[in-house]
Amino acid sequence: MTTAPEQLLQHWIGSGETQTQEFKTSFDKACIEALVAFANAKGGRVLVGVTDRGVVQGATLGKESLNEWLGKIKDATSPTLIPDIQAHSLDGKTIVEISIAEYPIKPVNTRGRYYKRIASSNHALNTGEIADLYMQALQLSWDAYEAQGHRTEQLSPEKIRRFIRLVNQHGRFELDETNPHAALEKLNYLKNGQPTWAAMLLFAQEPLRHNVHIGRFKTPSLIIDDRQFTDTLFEVVDQAMKFIVSHISVAFEFDGSIQRKERFAYPLPALREALLNAVVHRSYTDPSDIQIKIFDDQITIFSPGTFYGGLTVAEVQADSYRSSLRNKLVAEGFYLVNAIEKYGSGFIRIRKALQDYPEVQFDIAEKFGGVMATFSLKPQPSPEASPVGIDEGVSEGVNVGVNVGVNVGVNVGVNALLQYIKDKPGQRAGEMSIAFSVTRRTVERWLKQLKDQGHIEFRGAPKTGGYHPTTKT
Repeated sequence: MTTAPEQLLQHWIGSGETQTQEFKTSFDKACIEALVAFANAKGGRVLVGVTDRGVVQGATLGKESLNEWLGKIKDATSPTLIPDIQAHSLDGKTIVEISIAEYPIKPVNTRGRYYKRIASSNHALNTGEIADLYMQALQLSWDAYEAQGHRTEQLSPEKIRRFIRLVNQHGRFELDETNPHAALEKLNYLKNGQPTWAAMLLFAQEPLRHNVHIGRFKTPSLIIDDRQFTDTLFEVVDQAMKFIVSHISVAFEFDGSIQRKERFAYPLPALREALLNAVVHRSYTDPSDIQIKIFDDQITIFSPGTFYGGLTVAEVQADSYRSSLRNKLVAEGFYLVNAIEKYGSGFIRIRKALQDYPEVQFDIAEKFGGVMATFSLKPQPSPEASPVGIDEGVSEGVNVGVNVGVNVGVNVGVNALLQYIKDKPGQRAGEMSIAFSVTRRTVERWLKQLKDQGHIEFRGAPKTGGYHPTTKT
């Protein structure tokens, strides 16, 4: 029997069960599952003879017990694990330390079951997580594989040419614009003359069925507007972003200069970064949609697939995390066209954009098998009195401080209303009032301004007609 310093043993036990340590009162199959979970994560140790509350009960050993345990571990694991096993003595009781390092070839299983250590528990892996571990171990990504059943003829020459032009324009790579096929091969979007999954996601003429489902909600059960975008990834980001912008409040700020400044209720760069993260880093082996919900006081963006490569929420929040890419070629494409700055900087850039928006809170969490990003408007104290001449619909949904004679904002609701009429022609004032969460009188004032400017017109009978954009618009 070897004996670790008593102080070290007491320190281990006092630390409790952690990412790299688990307690067991006796050796059984649960010990082997824990070793597999450690091997599939960052390594760790099992201390046999200690309860989960950290009470030393001691382990009973025969002459060949440790060799028998080692044999059982080897027989029950694939690839075979050969851990270090040492017996220690503490206060006259025996504690057995079984240690395993992170295994270089993942995933490891026991009797066909796969586990990974997350926080202080052993997490059973599903099929997608098993595949992710395998590709991480081989430094591959799903999108780099050939898209079985698809051909290069299914790619859009126009989208490819536009991509190559943007790449050359931003200077992060140089591609031959006269030979698109060679350019895609150079970036590994084509392999053996076949498109990869990344190529299909970025350039397909008929997009794969990975949707962005987005809606404007008045309450969790009352949907005001609802869209589903199914397109290649560059295009779907632009489409979703336009929808978001059309449904969030915006105000004018006056700082004494001639030019007035627009200030949206949320920082658009932060929303775009969150959207890009969802599109670029989601799990495309998960059939779920990206889901975006816009409420009066918050916006949520859900992306299928939890954080990749062992990344934790705590690490993301610390801004010191190491990027691990689930979709390497997709991320490379967005990087080359300057849509993302560098790998792993998205959440850092979101928090930077929020520095000028103290009234907006940002939260990130893993839930429902994916990642949920939430932007919330913090409750603001009501002003003691409303300034004369400010429309009651001006600042709804927006909390912005402006200190130059004109208060918070002369709302640019008319611009959002014009876009709404373009998207949904034929609507009436009452319907628009509900959609924008403002009074009918406010909507009618905006409609009059748009009619006076020649942007819209009323068509049909007074009781059944609706507003339409003019040919001028």
